Amino acid sequence: MPENLWTRTPLVESPSLSSAAGCRIFLKLDNYQPSGSFKYRGISHLMQSAVLNRSSELLSHLHYYCSSGGNAGIACATAARSMGYPATVVIPLATSPFMVNKIRSLGAIVHQVGASWADADRYLKENLLSKDPYGFYVPPFDNPIIWEGASSMFEEVYEQMEDEEGIDGVVCSVGGGSLLTGIMTAIDRNFTPSLRRPQPPRVLAVETRGAESLSASLKGGKHITLPKISSIATSLGVVRVASRAYELAQRSNVTSLVLSDAEAAMGSVRFAEDENVLVEVSCGVGLAAVYNGELRKAMGSDMSDEDWREMKIVVAVCGGSDVTPDLLEKYKQKYAAEAPGVMKRTPEEGISFGNFAGRRCSQSLGVLGFDISLSEKEDTLYSVRPYEVAC
Repeated sequence: MPENLWTRTPLVESPSLSSAAGCRIFLKLDNYQPSGSFKYRGISHLMQSAVLNRSSELLSHLHYYCSSGGNAGIACATAARSMGYPATVVIPLATSPFMVNKIRSLGAIVHQVGASWADADRYLKENLLSKDPYGFYVPPFDNPIIWEGASSMFEEVYEQMEDEEGIDGVVCSVGGGSLLTGIMTAIDRNFTPSLRRPQPPRVLAVETRGAESLSASLKGGKHITLPKISSIATSLGVVRVASRAYELAQRSNVTSLVLSDAEAAMGSVRFAEDENVLVEVSCGVGLAAVYNGELRKAMGSDMSDEDWREMKIVVAVCGGSDVTPDLLEKYKQKYAAEAPGVMKRTPEEGISFGNFAGRRCSQSLGVLGFDISLSEKEDTLYSVRPYEVAC
């Protein structure tokens, strides 16, 4: 078994997002992980830890149990398949049939229970894990080993940005908080004060309205639990952010931002139009902050245009599997009028998402190419396969 199951992913400067933001935007493309999202780093790292120092008898009965809103479940099922062990994933009823089918296609047993991830997690612990003495619990975000795995994304960023002599800021989505925690961990390890950068990079932590457990905690001055999740970004649907993420988000270099579902959806739409890359709405909310000017407000409101142009901002493209060309087309029709700041152009200027099927986008991001394969049948699986990618 390899030391790590995750993949080193590309970091590329984006002319289109840089133009929209007015500064230099670099994309860390973790949508190219084997499971389609950054979740694979932390989840696979935790799952690999389960096989260390275990007897052959225990390993012969090992079974992974994961509760998830969707992407952590796909990461668990992908890693379990790679490692040759069975997995059971429990997801809430709000998780789409598309995601359910994708997890099952990877060989995992799937249970769909409850209105939220918390309900699914409770069911898993009380009804499944408690009855299996060989079971290993895989939470979606709240575990130090998961955070350690997630930190590898920005360990890579610091290596990849060495020629640029560091970064000035980061944009990331927040659900349970493992991505934010991993980023902050990597910054702590790698940031060295200098005359050019006396302070650590600013971090813009973005949530969708209706799933803003971090923002609500920061505003309330205490770690709170939301009464429910009402956002369409079900992958961010955690009623209580991890305590470690809440702690780190109180640092002076972190800014919390909440955007609407419409802005998040159109962030995914415009990113597909600009970069020929499909990401789900939970990732689109971070991209929307780049497009709609919120990034400049958070990190460069006191700068001249000239100084702002030199800022180097890394966007964590966390990925996510709950997206299809058809869904993005529906988002465009439904939400374009509600999020004009994200698009800043007429929808007709964009591409038709129906043209994605079977199309090779060799000019995507200037250095990437990928194939997108789609079945003509609705809700069936598709794949985004990178090729000739240099990291």
